[in-house]
Order: sequence, then C-alpha cells, then structure tokens
Amino acid sequence: MRQLLAVAAGLAVLAASACSSPAPPRADAPPATPTGPAALPSPTGPYPVGTTALYLKDASRPDPWNLDADARELKVTLWYPTEQREGQRAPYMTPRESELLLKGSGIASAPYDTLSRTRTNAIQGAEPAGGRFPLVVLSPGFTQPMSTLTSLAEDLASRGYVVAGIDHTYESYATTFPGGRVAECLACDSDTDPGFGTRTVQGRVADVSFVLDQLPSKWDGSALIDRSRIAMAGQAIGGATALAAMVKDPRIRAGIDMDGTTYARIPKTGLAKPFLFMGTKQHITGGPDNSWDRDWKLLTGWKRWLVLTGTEHTSFTDSPLMADALAIKPLPGALPAARAAELTRTYVAAFLHRHLKSQRQPLLDEPSSRYPEVKFCAQS
Repeated sequence: MRQLLAVAAGLAVLAASACSSPAPPRADAPPATPTGPAALPSPTGPYPVGTTALYLKDASRPDPWNLDADARELKVTLWYPTEQREGQRAPYMTPRESELLLKGSGIASAPYDTLSRTRTNAIQGAEPAGGRFPLVVLSPGFTQPMSTLTSLAEDLASRGYVVAGIDHTYESYATTFPGGRVAECLACDSDTDPGFGTRTVQGRVADVSFVLDQLPSKWDGSALIDRSRIAMAGQAIGGATALAAMVKDPRIRAGIDMDGTTYARIPKTGLAKPFLFMGTKQHITGGPDNSWDRDWKLLTGWKRWLVLTGTEHTSFTDSPLMADALAIKPLPGALPAARAAELTRTYVAAFLHRHLKSQRQPLLDEPSSRYPEVKFCAQS
C-alpha cells in the first residue's frame, strides 16, 4: 500500500475466460525523463471548475489514531461547476506535504517540493454555478492525500458534479490544517496489525457520514447539491470505504471501488444498489484475497466488474502523471499515464451518468473498440 508513486507494472496476458474485450494494441511506454513541473490533464466537461476546502470537527467521537485528540478533525476539498474561467489555480499540495509524501514513499529522484509545483485546473474560491448537481464523495488510498485524486475530481466537476474529497486525518503522510499545522501519518506503523483494514474502513465510513451531515450547513455553496443523488468512489482502501459506506448510509445511492480489497460485510439478503468494481489484472479472479468474488455474489443490483490491462495499483490516481517530473521510468508495456487517466475518468463518469443522471451509457454494456484495454470480467 505504501508504494504511492510506483508508476508501472509489467504487462501480463489476461487469460481468464470470464473477461472479454477487443485485443488491445501493443505499445511500450517511452522512458521517463525530468520535464519540469507536472500538469494535470484538462477536464473534459463543459463547466469550468472551482474549488475550496472545509475544515470540520466531529466532537461526538475521539480520533481513532491520535489518542490525545478528543475530536475527529477532517479536511474536505470541494470541486464544483462554476461559470468563472479566470482566476488563481488551486495549489496541488504544499511544499511540506510534497516533502513528507515523497520521503514517506521513498522517492528521492527529484527535489522534495516537486509535487507542490504541479499545475491544476480548478480556480481557487470561484463562485459556484447556478443549478443543482449530484454529489460524489471521494476517498483516497492509505498513506495518500486527497490531492492524489485531483484529476478525477476536476473532471467530474466539469461534467456537472459536486465532488467532496475527504482527507482521512493521520492516515496519509500529510494533511495541513489552518495555521499551517500538519497532521502526519500516525496510522502508518499499524497497517500490518490484525484487523487493520476493517478498523480503518469503519473509521472512514464514520468520516463520510459526518461529512454528509455537515455539508448543508458548513459550505456556503451547498445549495448546489442535490442531496437525493449521492454516490461515492475511492481508490484502494478508499474503494473499500465506498462499498462499506454504501451499506451503512442510505443516502449513498451508488458506489465505485478502484482496485481496493474490500472489508464490509454485506447482508446475506444482498445489496441492491449499483456498484462498479474497476481494477488491475489481479482482480480477474477476485484478487489475492477473493474479496471481490465474495462481495460480487451479494450485490443484487446493477453491477459491473472491469479490469484495465497494463495498469497497476496507483494507475487510478494522479501518481503516473507525476512520473516524468519525478524522473521515474515506467516499465515496458505499462499503460501510458495519460491513457490511464482517460480510462479512469471515462468509466467513472459513465457509471455516475447512468446512476445519478439516468443517462443511458452503452459503454457499460459491452467491450468497446475505442477502449480495448478495458475487459468485462462479469456483469448482470
């Protein structure tokens, strides 16, 4: 879980009979060389994107990681449609956050402030657009700050969603609070403990429900949110959280797990909400722990199980987009970073369009010659 920016994995032949897709073209990624600051790809939707941050405190429970804190503090980053096209672009992360993230990930191939110079697209503090939009909650992987899902968040906001990304305090290498106080990763020395995954997911589910409770009163732009249309997506343990939160909180109508082992116990009677599994080749047969196989049988509503060839665990995040800036060389056969981002954005948006906007999405019904890397492993 800790290899945040290990950008490439070897390409393997996907031979499971349950999966189907057109044969993908063979292409070897060129070697990465330092190219200056990274830049996130432009959003693809019709709306410009605004962003702001909220800082919330849940006094009803102590922090699960910091025994000296009698309340749970959270940072929530919001991305949303705006009509404003000019203004200051939001920072990707602070220099200190970049330093702690690269040190924690064991990356010394570039200056430690490199990630803080990443160019984003969202306008800091922009006035929200008029209208009402579905809400998508995002949760990052363990050790990863919410900023590592910025490309996906910006794209969803440009397509007409409000996105609430949660930094789960003390579970990433750095979370900055007002006044410059930085919360480092207190949970990082516990990830091999028995029951760690279940415990972490339970805490994150409480974070998600608290954020949904607080948004209407704590964000000035909350009138944008159509609270009858809420979904959640996450990467790694954030994806596990999406499924668990969907089981626990009736406000969440649909969910997406991007390459995360799951821990939630689904009722034996099943869960009828729409769900999308999207992952690497290891998930063809449910992953090394078979958690997807277990949960697939209990998902009784609309569901899809997609595998993206040439991807590795962090391909669903911004991490591959940072490879050149960090002088990290991808392995031959790895899916190029821009293509991985395109596939992630495209299929996540298609799922949300279908289940929050009731828009037909043929892309989710069968393999596409336009996206031959995507294999359908199971569907109903």
